[in-house]
Amino acid sequence: MLRRFIAFMLFFSFFVSSPCFAQETVRVIILPFSVHAERDLTYLENEIPRVIRQQLESDGAMFAEPDDLSRFDRKLSDESVGDIRNLGAEQGVDYVVRGSLTWIGEQFSLDSQLIRTLGDEPPAAFNFAGKGIENLPGTVKKLADDLAVRIFSRERIAKVLVEGNKRIEVDAIKRMIKTKAGDTYRQKQLSEDLKAVFSLGYFDDVRIEADSTPDGKVITFTVKEKPTVRAVTIKGNDRIYSPDEVKEVLSLKAGSILNLAKVQNDIRRIEDLYREKNYHNVKVEYTIHEQKRNKVDIEFAIDEGSKVRIDTIEFEGNQSYSDKELKKVMKTSERSFFSWLTSAGELNMDDLNEDVARLEAFYQNSGYIQARVGEPQVNYQEEVINITVKIDEGPRFKVGTVEITGDLIVPEADLIKKMKIAEQEFYSRQALRNDLLVLTDLYSDEGYAYADINPRIEKDFDKQVVNLTCVIDKGKQVYFEEIIITGNTKTRDKVIRRELKVYEQELYSGARLKRGVRNLHRLDYFEDIKVNTERGSADDKMVLSIDVAEKPTGMFSFGGGYSSEESAFAMVQISQRNLFGRGQILNLKGQVGGTSSRYTLSFTEPWLFDRPLSAGFDLYNWEYDYDTYDKHSIGGALRFGYPVYDYTRGYISYALDMADITDVQIDAPDSVRKLSGITVTSSIATKLRYDSRDHAFNASRGGDHSLTVEYAGLGGDVAFVKYTGELGQYVPLFWGTVGFAHAKAGYIDSTSGGILPDYERFYLGGINSIRGFDREDLSPKETNEEGLESEVGGIKFVQFNLEYIFPLIKDAGLNGVFFFDAGDVYDDGENIDFGDLASSYGGGIRWNSPMGPLRVEYGQVLTDAGNNVSGGKWEFSMGSAF
Repeated sequence: MLRRFIAFMLFFSFFVSSPCFAQETVRVIILPFSVHAERDLTYLENEIPRVIRQQLESDGAMFAEPDDLSRFDRKLSDESVGDIRNLGAEQGVDYVVRGSLTWIGEQFSLDSQLIRTLGDEPPAAFNFAGKGIENLPGTVKKLADDLAVRIFSRERIAKVLVEGNKRIEVDAIKRMIKTKAGDTYRQKQLSEDLKAVFSLGYFDDVRIEADSTPDGKVITFTVKEKPTVRAVTIKGNDRIYSPDEVKEVLSLKAGSILNLAKVQNDIRRIEDLYREKNYHNVKVEYTIHEQKRNKVDIEFAIDEGSKVRIDTIEFEGNQSYSDKELKKVMKTSERSFFSWLTSAGELNMDDLNEDVARLEAFYQNSGYIQARVGEPQVNYQEEVINITVKIDEGPRFKVGTVEITGDLIVPEADLIKKMKIAEQEFYSRQALRNDLLVLTDLYSDEGYAYADINPRIEKDFDKQVVNLTCVIDKGKQVYFEEIIITGNTKTRDKVIRRELKVYEQELYSGARLKRGVRNLHRLDYFEDIKVNTERGSADDKMVLSIDVAEKPTGMFSFGGGYSSEESAFAMVQISQRNLFGRGQILNLKGQVGGTSSRYTLSFTEPWLFDRPLSAGFDLYNWEYDYDTYDKHSIGGALRFGYPVYDYTRGYISYALDMADITDVQIDAPDSVRKLSGITVTSSIATKLRYDSRDHAFNASRGGDHSLTVEYAGLGGDVAFVKYTGELGQYVPLFWGTVGFAHAKAGYIDSTSGGILPDYERFYLGGINSIRGFDREDLSPKETNEEGLESEVGGIKFVQFNLEYIFPLIKDAGLNGVFFFDAGDVYDDGENIDFGDLASSYGGGIRWNSPMGPLRVEYGQVLTDAGNNVSGGKWEFSMGSAF
């Protein structure tokens, strides 16, 4: 190893570090060096001459090999010099080099002689000393350098100077110059230095002068600096971008060194900037205006041209599908009448390249498994763009046999039933991929986390069918060895673990793990949740890592606004959805409006006694100014909930309300007139709710359905049974939009021994039911004991809502909505007529703001169901939706 190290160091030092330039041809012989050392270093006898020879050859020397070296004494004694000259004369060389290496401990001495063949001048002696093997290559380099100086009569470099620079520091220039004081003067090295200095890009001209002095060569690098950019101006950009927006993409700035390569690069940047807006005919030219003190102004002149859109997209080679069908697959589209409003016809090369993959996937999912789509040919014309896409469809393959082999945990026939591709006529790559995911999930739910399902696809070109064989290697059943939770500085581990639905030392289940992660998202405690699974201490063990990034769950908000129900109002709220990191919910809210004031305090423990039993209470103080009476209520409720099925919980609650009915008008309903004064309502309610929404707010998928039965009459003055059913479903559509369908219905029946007050009946109208209508617009009419007609609540109602929700600013939680509402309220004895419902339509904006969900929507009456209502109205609310 020592021999290889020294040999490599010697070779590398000379071959890489010593470029040179020869001025004359000289012939040389180098004799093997004598080596005197305690350890075996005899290989250096030829290694040192070899690397010296390599150096001198690069300088232009030519070498000869003597026929017999054994007859020459290689010691450094004067008696042998004559023999050495005779050897040189016989071989026809000009110089002979010999030497020795002496090594004692870590010290070494390198001695050499340069003997001239002709003449009788004494040999030139060279002596060097050093320490350590690592310093030997550098010492041999010095020896070779000194030999070159004597052989080629070269001069040493006395100084290296830099002149002509004004802005660029001398040290910055000298760092690029390898020639140093004390080096041998070599023209080739200076040529390399010239290129290096010029490559800095700061100079228009670089010259080198070499002057001879008694001390050696003085090398002077004279530079002419490029001008400095004083200002960059933009003209001609009068429609699309401002000058500052164009300058943002430029690499040249005020104070930069003028570099024409950068100027050309900036022109391309400006052109690319305009092409992003489909101005593909843009032309950019530049002008340099010279100023005083070696400064210049750069002016970019832009000819924007006209906006160019895609006029036609044509296909070649498509036989099975028309151009129209293929265009529907692509994101890129042709221009249309509405292009000024939409992005239709705009060319985005990234989208166009993705369209190639979309088209290939479309064909391969329709049985054309050998279909190929060529690179689109884009033809830019003066005002339009034409695109041509070549397609080689190939034959269409049907689905042949479908088999499953390997490790089967259920019968093959049962597994094949779960594969959609087995039911399809033509082969589909996407269908097969989905089926593999289904099979993988099925195995993972049985603990086979690393099951390998490998599809073998055999093409029968004669029958044009694809035979599929899925080979399953289930591997070992995997257990969760450990669940590691990180990132939760506030939320307690058990709050996270109880939502996961997977546990340590239990079998792996992909479905339960996905459900657990979804539960964590529904908590809305975290900005981000990262899930990672790694192999544990054995092949059948897995480590599950959950890394969460918490977000604030407490909120203090205040504000005000205008509502169709409350008129002007002010609101202040303090809430904490993760109290002390335990997952408890505390909410205190006060709201004062033109018709009501409401103060509420609520608390919920979602896991009572570490069981999925939720418990909570509500306290409130509520004053409401109805049209014909005032109501002041103080009350509370105690509630419990427990899961009964997947995504389904059952609830039971008891409520006690003490209402003071005052200021009863003469035209008030009889049910209110009878309850004037203090009225007590004691009720119990049960509720069954299914909630699979992915988020509590701004949901994009899932359902929220419930059935509620409330019985009042456990003492008190009020007695009734109220039934309410509700269905709500969110469906993801396209481009991040969501469809929402909602239906609600209710029925209330009075019971003996009590009164059914008007404020417990059903009303529709307002932002949370039928928008565009007031609360009393759809109410039945009643004549009271005074003979006066008044609006009363209904005994039953139906309500339907359809919404199309689309993102406006997704990251800020700002959405737009279009809606259609329909419904009506009915008194006892009236039949529900689905063909004659009141309806409205409209749109609005929703924002999940720091103060809570805000809604501003406008509803326009479409049909009034005979209630003599028309026009429309704005609706505003702070709070949750339906």
